[in-house]
Parts: sequence; C-alpha cells; structure tokens
Amino acid sequence: MRSTPRLLLALGLVLASSLATRAHEVAADMAAAAAKFLAALDPAQQQLASYPLTDKERENWNFVPLARQGLPIKKMTTDQQALALALLRTGLSHTGMAKAQAIMALELVLKEIEKDTVGRRDPTLYYVTVFGTPAADKSWGWRFEGHHLSFNFTVVDGRHVFFAPSFMGTNPAEVRSGPRQGERVLAAEEDLGLAFVNSLDANQRKTAVFAADALKEIVTTNKPRVAPLAPAGIALADLRPAQREKLLELVRSYLDRWRPDLAAETFAKYNAAGLEKITFAWAGGFDRSKATYYRIQGPTFLIEFDNFQNNSNHIHTVVRDFKGDFGHDLLAEHYARDHGKK
Repeated sequence: MRSTPRLLLALGLVLASSLATRAHEVAADMAAAAAKFLAALDPAQQQLASYPLTDKERENWNFVPLARQGLPIKKMTTDQQALALALLRTGLSHTGMAKAQAIMALELVLKEIEKDTVGRRDPTLYYVTVFGTPAADKSWGWRFEGHHLSFNFTVVDGRHVFFAPSFMGTNPAEVRSGPRQGERVLAAEEDLGLAFVNSLDANQRKTAVFAADALKEIVTTNKPRVAPLAPAGIALADLRPAQREKLLELVRSYLDRWRPDLAAETFAKYNAAGLEKITFAWAGGFDRSKATYYRIQGPTFLIEFDNFQNNSNHIHTVVRDFKGDFGHDLLAEHYARDHGKK
C-alpha cells in the first residue's frame, strides 16, 4: 500500500507525541534523582553543588584537568557517590555509562604513565553541579564534569531535555601496556570513522578530505556557543546507499551514549532537519597509525573527532547543538514568556 501524505502526517504526529512523552519521562527521572542527591548532602556540600540557573558558571564548561565549581566525588560519602552516579544514569545509556566510567578510570593509567605524585590524575576529581531547583515542572540544569568528560544537561519547563555540549575524550586512546593493554574506550567512534572514509571512491574522497594533515584539536574547543563551521566535506545526499548507512551508523554511535529516549528524540530532530544535508569532512591519514580528524555537520548539530596528540593516541570528541547547547534558545523563550525582562 502506498503511503499518502495524510498517512505520513498522522504517523509523524504519533511519533512526535511519543517522543514528547519520553522526554517528559527523562525530565522527571532527572529531577527525582537530582533532588535525592541534593537531599543527601550536608549544608556545606549543598553550597558547593548548587548554583542559580542563570549563573554564568553554567556555561563555563571544560575538558582539561583543572579544579571545577561543584562537588567532587572525592568529597562525597560512598552513599552520596552512588546517588551522583544514579543521576548520571538518568541521562546516559548503558553504553554511555560504561564509557564514562572507563574514561574516569583512565586517570589511573595516566597516573602511572606520568608517575604522578601530586594527585593531578585522580578518578575521584569529577564534579557534580546543579543549576536551579530540580522539579518536574521547572527549568533547571546539571553538569557532570572532569578530565575528558563533560555532560551538560538542561531541562526546560520540565518537558524538554537538552544534553549539549557533550564531550568525551581518552588518553591514552589505546592502552598499550599493563593490565588494561588493548583497551580502547572510544574504539567505535574511531573505527567507524575510518571505515566510512575508506569506503569512499577517489572522486568522493576529493570532496570529503579538506586537509592532508589532521587538525591539532577540535575546532570548537570549549566555547559556550557555536555556529555552523564553514561548509566542507561530502553530503549524505551524494553517497551511495551503503555509504549512507555507514555515515548514519557513525552518527548513531554518538547518540548511543545517551539513554534511548534521548537518542531517539535527537535522531528524529536530525531527520526532520534533513539527513540528506548532513556533511562529512576529513583531515589526516586513513588508518590508525596516522593522526586523524573528522566532523559531521547537519543543519542543527555538529560532531567533531580528533586524534592528534600523544603520537595519535589521544582522542577528543564533542557533540554540539547550534540552538540547543545549554537549552539556550528554548530557555530564552521561557524567560521572555514567564519572566519578562528579568
């Protein structure tokens, strides 16, 4: 049976309604977990962990090893640590949670490699910060952040959940000695990128590759707000069917970090904005022995991957949303509607 425009519209409305319901469930889960976490803290800890939603600290995110504002795992009791991780699970999938905890544990590998005796490398130096008052019908946000991890969640009106900017990195990208030898936390992001660029023919590669040498860092670094980067790369519309699937599989490997509800809602947004407009741009070599960089850009989002530092054994990845970083645009509408010029 052929699909009619009316049928497609009806299916779209059903999907939109389903996604809205899921987003509300995510927001409710986050509010409940955050409230439980805050209630378990003593007054001094609550003061460290809590900021107003409008505080400029909310957009002061980073992914390097430095002291942060918030309550570190190091200063929590065992029960409080469990509640902090329970909050993190409200935003991440099982895959995302496993990657996050493995990245935190890489601090012990770095501690040994660097012979760190001053405590710079410490898997308990990851901070939880709550912005505003968690509630099922309010706007608020929270952050889980430390070296090579930055998850910034924003809830608007208790219904809409935003997760960008979101950063994951690994150093080393591959553990090359010791009991964890061979471990590659971000293997999928690297391997799928290489598989895709190597699926391109010579003419396609001329379009996709914009530089012979990999970039030394992700372009957007830790900027609080980003705009689309200069057009570069090959569009999904110009790929063969099997190549399109490879590129979309790569996109999904990033979305799979978040709980399925958020991943499905976000992919639906990418789809609505036009999957055929997604572009893939590459710089660097074409195997794991070389430094590599790629970015995937759509009308509404940007994904960056870079593996340049430490002899091409140090990965940075980031997901940005041009309108949804820190829920900025929708939160601005919320303030304009409910708070006037405040």
